[in-house]
Order: sequence, then C-alpha cells, then structure tokens
Amino acid sequence: MKVGVIMGSKSDLPVMQEAIDILKSFAIVVEVDIVSAHRTPEKMFDYGKNAHKNGIAVIIAGAGGAAHLPGMIASLSPLPIIGVPVKSSNSIDGWDSVLSILQMPGGVPVATVALNGAKNAGILAAQIIATSDKSVLDKVIAYKEGLKVKVIESAKGL
Repeated sequence: MKVGVIMGSKSDLPVMQEAIDILKSFAIVVEVDIVSAHRTPEKMFDYGKNAHKNGIAVIIAGAGGAAHLPGMIASLSPLPIIGVPVKSSNSIDGWDSVLSILQMPGGVPVATVALNGAKNAGILAAQIIATSDKSVLDKVIAYKEGLKVKVIESAKGL
C-alpha cells in the first residue's frame, strides 16, 4: 500500500517533507506530486478519481491560502484524505488554510491536522494503514513507545 502526498505548489514541500519522512521511517511507500486545485484542475480530477486504482491507500493533501486541494480531492476520491493546512506567504496567519480544510460539508470528510502539521498527517496515514498491515502496526507501536521513553528520559534531567 502507498500513501499519496500531494501539495498545491513546490513551496509547500518543506512542510510536507515531514509527512514523507515519517512515512518512510515506517517503511511505507510514498508517492509525491504537485497537484494544484486552481492551476491544474484536470490533473487534480485525474488524481482524485484514479488514486485508488493506482495502489494509493490514503492521500495526504497539503495546501495554503484558499486551500481547496484537500476538499476537492475528497470530493473525487473514495480514499481517506488527510488535509494539511500550510501557512503560505499570502496567508492570513494560516487561518484561511485551516478553515478551508476544516469546514467541509457533510458527506465530504477531510481529516485535518494542525497548521503545518504534516508529521501528524503522516503518522495518521500510517495508523490507517496499520489497521490492515501488521508490520506497519508494529512500527507505529514502537514509535509511540519511543515517544513515551523520550518523555520519561527528559523528566529525569529535571
């Protein structure tokens, strides 16, 4: 199973790289592309309608500003979509992106993570895949155990 990581423009890549990196650490195949809802709508339609036919299990879509990409992909695809609001240079402190992704109409769900929260999007995608892939489940369990150990170790230094 693969996770599709798409973004509206290359300028979103520094944020979205965190999703790519965490997914690779779980040994999940990642397919990365730039799919602009406003500049390449035909590509967006094709991607949304065919991702499930191309072995994609979950789509992570990052977008800034008006941030239509996650919702439009969700309207086209039967797959779970995780939206990453990206604080862009033309953003209103990121709130425009957050609300554009968060406020979806009934019937078109998009799981939404925090502003620039691509790492959590990657972890959530891994957890979705882990429901049917024991090797990924084991990696997620080990990752979460590692988080616990880090907290315990940091508390020892107080």
